[in-house]
Amino acid sequence: MKKVLFASTALIATASVAAADVKFSGYGRFGIGYQEDRTGTVDNFVTDPATGEIARGTGDAATATVDTDNTILVSRFRLNIDGTAETDGGVEFSARVRLQADENAGNGEANSAGLNGARFSVIYGGLRVDAGNVAGSFDNLANYYGNEPGLESFIGQYSGVDYSFLGYSSTGSGSNAVFFQYAVGDFAFGASYDQATVALDGVPQDADRWDVSVTYNFNNITAALAYGQTKANVNASSEKQSLTVLTLGAEFGDFSGTLFVADDDVVNEARNGTAYGLSLAYNLGAATTLTAAYGDGSADDDNQQYGIGVKYDLGGGASLRGGVGSEKRGDGDSRVRADFGAQFNF
Repeated sequence: MKKVLFASTALIATASVAAADVKFSGYGRFGIGYQEDRTGTVDNFVTDPATGEIARGTGDAATATVDTDNTILVSRFRLNIDGTAETDGGVEFSARVRLQADENAGNGEANSAGLNGARFSVIYGGLRVDAGNVAGSFDNLANYYGNEPGLESFIGQYSGVDYSFLGYSSTGSGSNAVFFQYAVGDFAFGASYDQATVALDGVPQDADRWDVSVTYNFNNITAALAYGQTKANVNASSEKQSLTVLTLGAEFGDFSGTLFVADDDVVNEARNGTAYGLSLAYNLGAATTLTAAYGDGSADDDNQQYGIGVKYDLGGGASLRGGVGSEKRGDGDSRVRADFGAQFNF
């Protein structure tokens, strides 16, 4: 009797696995990254009062900021795990978790891989609802990120934006929020909401954060507009931050480009203002694509970035990539960044 029971249980388990739709996807990348005047943090260190030098401490020793090697080995491994089920009526239920490992950009050492927070989705026709660790309207907005040069995509047209919007977390638990999107014809509408924790004058505060977006595709041009707001209650008064973004993207044969304009309203007055940028990509043929991006803002302390990159397609989902650029915040010194390496998709 036990043998029959065991056999039946094994059959049921096998049938369950066969019926499940579980998919794995992702990519790996590795190479060399250079950052001028790279700094990082080290834990459990103290400063020698006689010499001013940093030395290893014990007990409650503080975290210290130190200079590290400008050139390090950069890497990332990303594995998406998606489970999907579909009802007889055509409603799709799905969930995703991501396993990711990156290098520690501060000291050049490797980090351990870990799972992030789960995202759950319900999809029917043009309607999609995500819950959990989700990306909001800005993170999902067409052409928000544009063409980002480099193996690490370290240059972006959006660099002048300082507003903290709802984004998908690849290595953390996420914000446990809700995102809604509905697409009909050439139009798509999106919205998200979450209860965020924001830092106001260095003090964490509970806040309501929401955003909405609309996207329209016509021929080879895509236009997108999004608005978001974060509102916190501080000492019985209301503290509000907001962001408005307009993007345009177009493709003309081997050439594609994006334009980016945003109105950034944050607590730090030195970072309020207009953010702007653009990105370009051109297919040279022979499996080679050139990319370029520029981002800046009108505020005194905005972050400026610009650079160029190249991608060479090796076939089979593998490519060689690299880029060089510069970045600086406000009136600070410019720092050169560059990288080169390989990426393979699976």
